Amino acid sequence: MAGSDRSQISSFIVMDVMRQAALREAAGEKVVHMEVGQPGTPAPETARFAAKAALDQNALGYTLALGLPSLRQRISDHYREIYQVSVDPARIVITSGSSAAFVLSFLALFDPGQRVALPSPGYPCYRHILSALGQETPLLPTGPDRRWMPTVADLKVMQATGALSGLVLASPANPTGTMITPQRLQEISCFCDDNDIWLISDEIYHGLTYNETAQTALAVSDRAIIVNSFSKYYSMTGWRIGWLVVPDNLVSVVERLAQNFYISPPTISQIAAEGAFSGRRELEANRAVYAANRDLLVAGLHDLGLSNFAPPDGAFYVYVDIRDFASDAATFAKQMLEETNVAATPGIDFDAEGGNHYIRFCYAGTTADIERALDRLKAWPRLSART
Repeated sequence: MAGSDRSQISSFIVMDVMRQAALREAAGEKVVHMEVGQPGTPAPETARFAAKAALDQNALGYTLALGLPSLRQRISDHYREIYQVSVDPARIVITSGSSAAFVLSFLALFDPGQRVALPSPGYPCYRHILSALGQETPLLPTGPDRRWMPTVADLKVMQATGALSGLVLASPANPTGTMITPQRLQEISCFCDDNDIWLISDEIYHGLTYNETAQTALAVSDRAIIVNSFSKYYSMTGWRIGWLVVPDNLVSVVERLAQNFYISPPTISQIAAEGAFSGRRELEANRAVYAANRDLLVAGLHDLGLSNFAPPDGAFYVYVDIRDFASDAATFAKQMLEETNVAATPGIDFDAEGGNHYIRFCYAGTTADIERALDRLKAWPRLSART
């Protein structure tokens, strides 16, 4: 038996690249990992200390389905401290990573067959999860000339082809690292409110910006659904802990879903996450490393002739047009891994139509890794013949 129709979703290609890189490492090769969006740093010491203490003192049983009240309160405080936005902790839902947050929000908001718009390129799991749940996922093409962000005009064109029930918007974005301007966020939020479209704002790369602070959609709409995570800024990918902010009328809806799907988020991860808020000095030091890596990689790519990309504002990605060197990004990325041991992700993971002209490089590793990768690429005949 082949399984259900809803299970026939595409692979998350970055994980396939990661597997191929792991096979090379198992064979003794030294791979520079620029394929997966994972910080090269551990959880902050304050988070690890909190977890260690809990192991000795806490039974670590179930928490409430919505999460530890103290963590929900601490996240509420975070919105006041960082964004000057007041959020009732009762509206905050702790989840098993942002992935569970997306599953819960999509289940709470949309019925099968409803249309949820996704900017393209974008994080592939949005459309994969939505497709598995029975929703349609029309894509909003964007481009580097618009910083890879959609406009109200794009939404109007799409709305004319059929009613939209939702829009997922990420800023800073994966794979491009670009951010939406506050004015455009305001315009899109108003359009969604006026047209009864749920705005789901993916804010998991907040904190990882280098020139301007990212704005939360909560600053412009109480109706927006916010998804965030401790994975990126807080360096807690493997802890699988995230959160949602939902309007008052959706709290009980999400709670029922969470009870049945997950019972509760992992207790040890919640305790560590609360501790992570006290590790800001360490986290800001990590961000300074990413900023240095970004500058180093941007300059190095320009030197290699890989200069056709929108400058990244945040996250830890550069989304590079490789048409001057290849017509097939998947083959280019495969050869790059095999011939230089530098792993990066082809753009088809993020844009099935136009992504085969792009490569996403992640600069979340060490500065030494970025230097090592650039040295290898400079020596690669595929690129050095052009430089």
